[in-house]
Amino acid sequence: MSTGGYDRAMDTDTYGESFEEFRKSFSYGSRSDLNFKFLKGMSDEEASEFFRHLLDRLGDAYDTGDLAPLIQLAYEAQIQAYAPKPGSPPSRYTYDDGPFAPTSMPVAGSTVGLVSSSGHFLRDDDPKPFGIEGMTQAEAEDRIDDFLREAPALSEIPHDCLPDDLAVRHGGYDVTSASIDRNVSLPVDVLAEAEAAGLIGGRTTTYFSFPGATSQGRLRKILPEWIDRIAEEEPDVMLLVPL
Repeated sequence: MSTGGYDRAMDTDTYGESFEEFRKSFSYGSRSDLNFKFLKGMSDEEASEFFRHLLDRLGDAYDTGDLAPLIQLAYEAQIQAYAPKPGSPPSRYTYDDGPFAPTSMPVAGSTVGLVSSSGHFLRDDDPKPFGIEGMTQAEAEDRIDDFLREAPALSEIPHDCLPDDLAVRHGGYDVTSASIDRNVSLPVDVLAEAEAAGLIGGRTTTYFSFPGATSQGRLRKILPEWIDRIAEEEPDVMLLVPL
């Protein structure tokens, strides 16, 4: 009888795949699903507890129709999986904290710009990663290691673009939600509504996006050029949306 924990009797001899192989397969493996790639960063015991609670809350949802606890559980599990483990070496990626910079005027009178690492681009201005036009999301995921070694392209997006004008491609996260509603990771319409409501003074003519799964070293080298281009838009405030 199961007591709710990871059962080491479930070995590869019986099932053809260990539980460790199963949970890691969601991260660019045979079951690749970027919504659940965090399972790779969990121990077998942590992952088995996640699935146990997931099934418990799924059972509750049959009766309540409330899916929020399921989403919250997945969110908490991602935090747990990505948090540095005790005694782990420091990250290779370190970033200086920027100084606090108060705005020179109230936000309600400021021109707001937008930079997102969501991977959006205009359909008629494909950045063509590795020279490939029309690369699919699946292909981007398959080539994630290549993206992590290359410099990204900065895509320019008019602030008044229509939803059908945009496409999104990113090897580091599941873009399904962003494809359905661009405001998930590129809040174009949110800023338009904020301007109409008088919450901001205006919007820059152009927004910017790039795929955040990229070479961090190469990104740092190209940033000064990007900053010069973004400054041409004369924003008073920049909204930065990390993915």
